Amino acid sequence: MKASKLLHTRLRVNNIEESIKFFTTVLGMEVVRKTQSPRGSILAFLKLPGSDEEIELCYYPGSGKVNVPPDLMHLAFEVKNLEQFREHCSKLGYQFSDGPTVTSNGTKFAFIDHPDGYEIELIERNQ
Repeated sequence: MKASKLLHTRLRVNNIEESIKFFTTVLGMEVVRKTQSPRGSILAFLKLPGSDEEIELCYYPGSGKVNVPPDLMHLAFEVKNLEQFREHCSKLGYQFSDGPTVTSNGTKFAFIDHPDGYEIELIERNQ
């Protein structure tokens, strides 16, 4: 027996609207649905067009402030052109927190930080 598909990854956030804005404006994700759980948390599910996997943002004020330690985890997204993506981020007020770095096979990657400190990796694959 095994799992058949990754459905979503949950990130608990301090401000659901700020997080939605980050994922939609910076990364181009779309809100698929927004709901409130039976225990009172506000949930927003987002995904990229053409992708099945979702990110679940969870705002749950009853559990206290989110403090993301450095290098806890990251999400990785493919971009077509890392330099153009840097310009896009800069126009929105976000800077790369690390990189860009070029690997031995020519793939480039960099990181940008979500408002709560989650690391977002951006990868331009060597064609």
